[in-house]
Amino acid sequence: MKKKHKIILAAGLVLSTILALLASLLAFSAKWMFKTWTNLTMDELVYHLTAPLEGTNTDMIKDYCNECAVPAILILGCILFVIAANRKHAGILKKIAIVCSAGAVAVTGITVGVTWNGLDVSNYMKGQSTYSTFIDDNYIDPSSVNITFPEQKRNLIYIFLESMEMTYADKENGGAFKQNVIPELTQLAQENEDFSGKSNKLNGGYSMPGTTWTMGAMFGQTSGLPLNTSIDANGMDTQDSFFPGITTLGDILQNEGYSQTLLIGSEATFGGRKLYFTDHGQYDIMDYDYAHDNGLIPEDYKVWWGYEDEKLFGFAKEKLLELAQQDNPFNLTMLTVDTHFEDGYVCDICPDTFGDNQYANVMACSSRQVKEFVDWVQQQDFAADTTIVISGDHPTMDSDFCEDVDKDYERRVYTTYINAGAEKQTNEKRNYTTFDNFPTTLAAMGVEIEGDRLGLGTNLYSTQQTLTERFGIEKEEKELKRKSKLLNQMAQIDKKKYEEEIAAQTDPIAKAKAGKYNAETEEIPITVKKVQYADKGIQSIMAAVWKYDDQSDLQWVPLAMYDGDVWKGNINISGYDSPEGAYNIHLYLVDGNGDLYNIACTSKNIKINNE
Repeated sequence: MKKKHKIILAAGLVLSTILALLASLLAFSAKWMFKTWTNLTMDELVYHLTAPLEGTNTDMIKDYCNECAVPAILILGCILFVIAANRKHAGILKKIAIVCSAGAVAVTGITVGVTWNGLDVSNYMKGQSTYSTFIDDNYIDPSSVNITFPEQKRNLIYIFLESMEMTYADKENGGAFKQNVIPELTQLAQENEDFSGKSNKLNGGYSMPGTTWTMGAMFGQTSGLPLNTSIDANGMDTQDSFFPGITTLGDILQNEGYSQTLLIGSEATFGGRKLYFTDHGQYDIMDYDYAHDNGLIPEDYKVWWGYEDEKLFGFAKEKLLELAQQDNPFNLTMLTVDTHFEDGYVCDICPDTFGDNQYANVMACSSRQVKEFVDWVQQQDFAADTTIVISGDHPTMDSDFCEDVDKDYERRVYTTYINAGAEKQTNEKRNYTTFDNFPTTLAAMGVEIEGDRLGLGTNLYSTQQTLTERFGIEKEEKELKRKSKLLNQMAQIDKKKYEEEIAAQTDPIAKAKAGKYNAETEEIPITVKKVQYADKGIQSIMAAVWKYDDQSDLQWVPLAMYDGDVWKGNINISGYDSPEGAYNIHLYLVDGNGDLYNIACTSKNIKINNE
């Protein structure tokens, strides 16, 4: 009987310890989550959990480990220490088990309650189980209305700016910052059209549910619909077709004989972008793979997600000169990405105007590059017949860049229309969403639209009310969070194919080797071979290196690709007090979807003069 009691006590201790570990990890994770994604919604959380973003910075993984995993493990260590110190006192051990279990239940309950309220889970779940007729009642099928192009068709340059908000301007100009981070973009909007009426303050579009990530934003602005489907946010790359039941901007321009190009610095396959733009408009795809295959960048060149915006604008100029020689009108659609969260990518021409505020410097760099590009376009022979649309894709997901913005400030994406072939019929400030970009873009090209509405959008040059002006932003947002029978019908999602694709995915593996320590350069060479993974492509391979048990010295080392299947890099250990000791080296692969995989592990033990 005594032995049985010991077994029960031991089992209770193990169970209570596990519960305490999980509860503490859950609590730290919730705290980290709300800190990392300010103004987080359940829609956004589901997106992050099911479809990691392109270009996701691996520092975020490190940050999570430091702020969640490490403290949870420390708590576990404390519990184990107390148990070990009282291992001969059964009565105390029982109390420890009870306290751990009760504490775990209490912490979990509080964490779930706070998270439930903070994410408004009740309304989210209600929306997921409730159908709305809002889209069904208000959607205008472009194929059912008369759309008339001018005799002299205008060219279109459409620039999606990653995470660009009007928020980044100063308060005097309609932003929320003390100092204007995007002065050139502010000037462009004020000198052209953002539908701010008689005011000189910036005006932009609301990003609605189903448009708050890049693919959703591009879809929403060119179709007038939210990308709400029965599969995860970026799962459209598993489908054979992308919303075959709709008519988009690309379809309309294709029918009018336009030459269409999608120019992006990352891999277009991600999230279904390649599928969407080929299905709807037969765009020529000029992405990272195209640049690599056609010698526009060196064979082994890749920074973070592909290549930087400085190169993107350079390629755009070359492409525009080529398109201008054709007889057909053209549509060049571009997507920048240096301003992706977290903190953006610092290129060679980035200023240091804002000191150690890296994201502000990257935004300022993007602002200046866009203005320089627009100035260049306006000096070309084709400029007079070319309309330029510039729009942020969605609000930033950066964790702290907008943390000081007043909660009452309405954050909207940056918007401006340049050299439009249309005249406004009202000088009133317009209240609009990015869905309205769809018909407004066509109107800016001199196109007449019967009824001035397409999709869920309204031509902002007209006097027709937008859905936002008609119903109010809160009602529109609430209805779009619910399901739509019409949207499901138009999407024609093949769930079986999606599930088969997901089930067929396998985690990648590789072989890694640490070379001989170079005392002169204080570097350890690392080589990765036989990478067995091709399903989603490879964005990058990095080495996570640390010497101390608490990983306080953790560093990430990017590897460069050689000969297709060999990746090499050098680990600099000059920052350590002494090079001697054992170094843990874990290799990680970031695939075409931005997913992170641990593909190999190795180590290196350095002994000076006796290696």
